[in-house]
Amino acid sequence: MKKAALSLVLALGLCGVSSADMMNKEKESASLYQRLGGYDAISAVVKDLAMRLATDKQLGVYCKGRSNDSRNKLIAHITEFVCSATGGPCIYTGRDMKTAHEGLGISESDWNRFVELTKETLNKFKVPAKEQQEFLQAVAPLKDVIVEKK
Repeated sequence: MKKAALSLVLALGLCGVSSADMMNKEKESASLYQRLGGYDAISAVVKDLAMRLATDKQLGVYCKGRSNDSRNKLIAHITEFVCSATGGPCIYTGRDMKTAHEGLGISESDWNRFVELTKETLNKFKVPAKEQQEFLQAVAPLKDVIVEKK
């Protein structure tokens, strides 16, 4: 087995393919989930974002009246959702986004504030610009089903 691996490395080296090239190609083919750091990293980001949302002057109103248990369940659902949406192994078992947000009266301004807070959290965790952009593009289609007031 070692001999075969060594032969492959030598053959690739002779063809001008470096180990750095192979690692770059592997990184490029990795899912957003993997590039974000997997479940634990996503969980940490979601917890931070949830705290920002809950304490924000504009968006905190949507978090009022929840018990600690309800908040923890919501964080778990959001973590599952992000894990699944970024190509991870999780299965989101929550309600669809339209049903979950219907009747809250979320405005365009609220959505924009959510995006700002999300960027702040992603920056705090030093998520690279490319992954931030991909993440925001992944959630952008949700705007049409979440925002009720234009």
